Amino acid sequence: MKTNVKQLVKMSVQGQVSPPVKGRDYTVQHEGKPMVLPGVGGITYNVKIGDPAMNWMADHVEPGVSMKITGGDKQQQAANAGLNIMACIGNKAKIVSGDAKGATGYVTGKHGGIEHVLVYFDEETLEKMTLEDKILIQGFGLGLKIEDLEQVKVMNLDPDLMEKMGLKIKGGKLEVPVAGTIPPELMGSGLGASSAYSGDYDLTTGDREFIKELGLDRLRFGDVVALENTDNSYGRCFKRGAVTIGVVVHSDCVLAGHGPGITTILTSPDGAINPVQKDRANVGDYLGITAEEG
Repeated sequence: MKTNVKQLVKMSVQGQVSPPVKGRDYTVQHEGKPMVLPGVGGITYNVKIGDPAMNWMADHVEPGVSMKITGGDKQQQAANAGLNIMACIGNKAKIVSGDAKGATGYVTGKHGGIEHVLVYFDEETLEKMTLEDKILIQGFGLGLKIEDLEQVKVMNLDPDLMEKMGLKIKGGKLEVPVAGTIPPELMGSGLGASSAYSGDYDLTTGDREFIKELGLDRLRFGDVVALENTDNSYGRCFKRGAVTIGVVVHSDCVLAGHGPGITTILTSPDGAINPVQKDRANVGDYLGITAEEG
């Protein structure tokens, strides 16, 4: 499969561990029950790539390390936008300060709204880290194209990771192994965003019986999934025949219209993607980071 990888620019982006934040005391669950739960941010020690994305006592919890550029002025906001757009799933990350300095990991997702980049580090490294630590990412993948299949747009994906995913072009379509397929009526928060080059949007889980019927209750962090009749070419919208491929990046949520977050990596408005169901299609396996801990 021929790509334009030799034309891509590799550029440094850097942030620091983002502390957990709570905007209110209670989160009201979609059936009306008020709850107080762990949420986004911080260093999450026992939630990892390859773990189930459902059934945690949490709301939007992010596996591994959450990072961003903090601050409210325009320059800091623009720098954080640069971090979130340049960082791609599978990019190498390196800790450049603190007791864990020199340890390396991988970008595993992006979470919109809070504008976090999510990073995997091994357990030994997590134990050494603090909320002050800075993380440098080799941003690589923005502008990636499959030259033999221009009907498919690539975004948020490291070229080396794409090579490991078992993608094939057959009959004018891109075959992609997936762990699950999601119908468009289940996509919620984040729908209508003007770009899918950062952030995510949520598989809604209010109808638990339907989720179980589709086998989506078994999704894991890092799973590659197909979104039916969904086009993310220039934003996120419903379009009959379109297909989008994404990665599960954060946990289930209790809010109405929310659930496990999905970051887009491939999309085709005219259906030039053929998802192929596989028992295990997970970026953690492709990167070799779930073999011992998954």
